Amino acid sequence: MATIETRTTDTGEKSYRVKVRLKGYPVQSATFGRLTDAKKWAAATESAIREGRHFKTNEAKKHTFADAIDRYSADILPTRFNSIEQRNRRPMLEWWKAQIGHCVMADLTTATFAQARDSLAKSGRKGKPLSAATINKYFVVAKDILKRCVNEWHWLEQSPLRDGRVELPELPRGIVRFLDDGELSRLTAACKESPNDLLYPAFVLAISTGMRQSETMNLYWREPENPPTETAWGVVNLSEPCIILHATKNGDRRRVPLTSLALAELQKLAKVRRLDTVLVFPSPTHPHKPIELKKAWLNALQRAEVNNFRWHDLRHCTASYLAMGGASMVDIAAVLGHRTLDMVKRYAHLSDGHITNVVERMNTRLFGSV
Repeated sequence: MATIETRTTDTGEKSYRVKVRLKGYPVQSATFGRLTDAKKWAAATESAIREGRHFKTNEAKKHTFADAIDRYSADILPTRFNSIEQRNRRPMLEWWKAQIGHCVMADLTTATFAQARDSLAKSGRKGKPLSAATINKYFVVAKDILKRCVNEWHWLEQSPLRDGRVELPELPRGIVRFLDDGELSRLTAACKESPNDLLYPAFVLAISTGMRQSETMNLYWREPENPPTETAWGVVNLSEPCIILHATKNGDRRRVPLTSLALAELQKLAKVRRLDTVLVFPSPTHPHKPIELKKAWLNALQRAEVNNFRWHDLRHCTASYLAMGGASMVDIAAVLGHRTLDMVKRYAHLSDGHITNVVERMNTRLFGSV
């Protein structure tokens, strides 16, 4: 409850001292020259305390955005993200700290972040603007910090980035490049005929599983004593049979099934594996490092007459073939290791035939054959 004490100076001027006392909270007080102002403040403060808003506002005045970044770097980054994501986020955190770290949390507005967005867009190398994807990544980090400030630390009442209040550049529609039947046949043959014995099994594994290049090239026959900290890696389990990816780009642990030709190729490699390394695809000169397949890969592409195609596009092939085979977007996201469906929407048009069949089956069940 609130109490108001009237004070009179020697000159006869009156002031009103307000104290708000609520059980479990520290006493809040303020002095006003008018009784009406004192009553309004008392009512507003008491209401804000009961609703959990008052002390958040106080905390917002005590801390800067740099304080939030430091706490996030110390408490959140090492515990919630793997080493790959930590490495990716640290330069972004440093940029935010240099840009608006001096701002008191209470002073952060949508305008603050809109100006930061514009500065970020101009900070590319050689005078080129940063890509929309990169700008969005910076704001993903900022949103995560502000979310902690609101929900966990109670340094803010609301995030200035909530509900998309700062407009970010639209991400370009992803390009889907996959091999047609002729290209697939020619490139498969070229990889199989390559002087590099590891190109063909790596190619088959990549296109069969949809794994990223770093995930494919950093596979081990058993868990290494010193697993890599700066890249994705996994372990082959032929008895299951599957691959367990212990570290991935998005930080999730993932199980990848092994079937058909991919399984057969790994079984062949297991029989002739080198004893000086536990890597599945080791370098011939540095056994504890993955092999570099770039030269062999480019030669295979040239021999197969496949143009405008990268190793990463093998991942698009996997997703595209799954879509054309009737897999749902949820299935494709699970295979590729995406947390959301946004990244796999680019393959939706390839499953139109499957969707048509689903709708047709539903209508047949409801109304019978026409």
